Amino acid sequence: MHWLMVLTLKSILSSIIGSSFYQWFQGTTLGIWFQKQVDRFMEYFAEKYELELMKKDAKFRKQYPLAAQRLDELEKNSHPCKELHEFEAYPELIKRIEKLEKKIK
Repeated sequence: MHWLMVLTLKSILSSIIGSSFYQWFQGTTLGIWFQKQVDRFMEYFAEKYELELMKKDAKFRKQYPLAAQRLDELEKNSHPCKELHEFEAYPELIKRIEKLEKKIK
């Protein structure tokens, strides 16, 4: 029991001292440079592995598996393997776009 109390006090004191040191260190030139390097590395890491997006997607899929399954089906069906000019509504869309471009000019 004595060791448990010692370890608890040691961890509390270490965190207080570490926090105090960082409060002082972050205002120094070296601290500002170090923080920029850490931030830059974390941004690179998050972009490389799409960290935030993966976490949110995994959490959503875990909480709402049926909705996730429906979304997967919708995404699969919403992106058919066709070129734009193969759609039936394509000529009408082009005409509407050309009309709007003429109005703007």
